Amino acid sequence: MSDAAAFEAVLKDTEEVQNMYIAGEWTSGSTGKSRKVYNPANNQVIATVADGGAEDADKAIEAARKAFYEDGWREAYARTRADLLLNVAEKLEARKEEIAKLETLNNGKIYEDSIVDVEDAIHQFKYYAGLAMQPHGQTYEVPDEIQAMVIREPVGVVSIIVPWNFPLVMAAQKLSAALAAGCTVVVKPASQTPLTVLRLFEIIDEVGFPDGVANLVLGPGSVIGNQLVQHKDVDKISFTGGTDTGKQIMKDAADTIKKVGLELGGKSPNIVFADADFETAVDYAMLGIFAGQGQVCSAGSRLILEKSIYEKFVDELVKRTNKIKIGPGWDPQTEMGPLISPDHADSVLEYVKVGLDEGAELLCGGERLTDGSLAEGNYVAPTIFANTTPDMRIVQEEIFGPVLVIQVFETEKEALELANGTDFGLAAAVFTNDGAKAQRVIRGLHAGITWVNSYHPTFNEAPWSGYKQSGIGGDLGTYGFEEYLYKKQVNIALEVKPSGAYSNADS
Repeated sequence: MSDAAAFEAVLKDTEEVQNMYIAGEWTSGSTGKSRKVYNPANNQVIATVADGGAEDADKAIEAARKAFYEDGWREAYARTRADLLLNVAEKLEARKEEIAKLETLNNGKIYEDSIVDVEDAIHQFKYYAGLAMQPHGQTYEVPDEIQAMVIREPVGVVSIIVPWNFPLVMAAQKLSAALAAGCTVVVKPASQTPLTVLRLFEIIDEVGFPDGVANLVLGPGSVIGNQLVQHKDVDKISFTGGTDTGKQIMKDAADTIKKVGLELGGKSPNIVFADADFETAVDYAMLGIFAGQGQVCSAGSRLILEKSIYEKFVDELVKRTNKIKIGPGWDPQTEMGPLISPDHADSVLEYVKVGLDEGAELLCGGERLTDGSLAEGNYVAPTIFANTTPDMRIVQEEIFGPVLVIQVFETEKEALELANGTDFGLAAAVFTNDGAKAQRVIRGLHAGITWVNSYHPTFNEAPWSGYKQSGIGGDLGTYGFEEYLYKKQVNIALEVKPSGAYSNADS
């Protein structure tokens, strides 16, 4: 069996419509419509899924609200919630290879990355299962005969809107935290990449969550997504995606004053000082931007390079970049896969044109790859621009593809000014062998996730959130768990007696 055939064996009949999951039932939805799902490596149809509408979102929200307020999920024991999450983790583990292969087919990422994503999802369910049973209250000594305390309560119904670049792991990190906190959820995956989230909901159905606790809706963001944001009975929105969409969500959520968590775009700087370990810095400059085909919100899309090592560093970087093996994610030799869709590939290549028009120097890439079987997919060569200026669009705007722009500095102060010189603040890295310098620069970076002499490692135990227009709130760690909890102050009088405030009113 070929590599491709081994992967395609995990697919279902492409003509069979895969349905939504609402109130514990699989349903085709209210519209009677369906849509095709494609493999970005060859643009062949790999599935057909239901294409719902606003009425389906309404039904899912109603089911979630009933499960929370009427059917007892908000009062479910922490151990009950934890046991269910651990069961999900166990079944994900048993199906790890199957789901990773499906992620590669649907998203285009290399299989090794898909395996990491499924493993992350497994550990997210385990982590939040454990966190659900930890102590969460606080007590305070106050200057009165009062026992003061804070208790945590679930916020209620949560809309979870998932991007196409990390379909499974983003759904898992939000869903596991929300369920652990005692919330009910309505999940909407991206229209391009619903398949691994559908498999996750097969597991959720199998382990026996009460009806309505976890719901899955499928359909266009302009219809279903808007309804999940604007509906009065949704208590919180957790969204990962583009900054423009995030801004609109904030506006739409304002009418009902919902809690909003937004993990948005980035234009993340990777600062390399002359004293950095050369091999390590070159390696991570490539990984920072070309991992996931650059379709990563935290991608190191701006290389900020000290002038004294510019020529040597760039020569080596371009040489190695030109050797990256491009191909389908199921090929074990592949180092970079296709972009998500033909339209997105066109968008990335349009930015290449913009960069050239702005006067930047194209060092490599900048073209669609059409040799042999690559012509069938959405392949764009890894691209590097030099001789850029801070005002260029390719420096300021998120391209969301394998396009690296190089900026040059001479002083530490200049490096920080360049690094902080965009509207984004999601991630950043610094490469240096000077520990004090690393501390100074990290403290000066306006970014929520940072690395020293590394790029991209992420841990479920640590928070993921951005500065500036890269979002508000966040996911992962105890901070991500707190996003789904209200804090209620409780004051209990230790002696029951009148206040004495109205002595003249005594009878």
